[in-house]
Amino acid sequence: MNLNVEDRLHLFRKVCEAVHHGHQKGVIHRDLKPANIMVDAQGQVMITDFGLAKRESDNDNLTRTGAVLGTPAYMAPEQAGGMRGNVGPVSDVYSLGSVLYHMLTGRPPFQGESPVDIVLMVLEQDPVAPRMVNSAVDRDLFLRLTGDPSI
Repeated sequence: MNLNVEDRLHLFRKVCEAVHHGHQKGVIHRDLKPANIMVDAQGQVMITDFGLAKRESDNDNLTRTGAVLGTPAYMAPEQAGGMRGNVGPVSDVYSLGSVLYHMLTGRPPFQGESPVDIVLMVLEQDPVAPRMVNSAVDRDLFLRLTGDPSI
């Protein structure tokens, strides 16, 4: 599917609304990435693979080992660092930003030789600016995404 930027932003907005709905119901996905987002023939967005999801109200985590759960290139630093208690809706929002980065550049924000390398990048580096990866990325992207000229 070859979409222009406006169509990508429209789909991304639907993804954000779906994740927001989950957050309103107390569900934290913890593994948002392009492979877990599906779009049907009518343009409806579906978030899939809730295998790592948890209810926000749960004090108990799915694992007790401190293991890093999720896909390193899309996870928030607190998740990459194994700080399970700090992973919440804002972690999913960070992952949404990583998904948007991929939608605009054609690659994840961090790439490395191994998952460990990627985790270290997430913890220690900022991603390359999207315009450095894809010069066609509009400088006024945020305005186009929100439609709010005051932001």
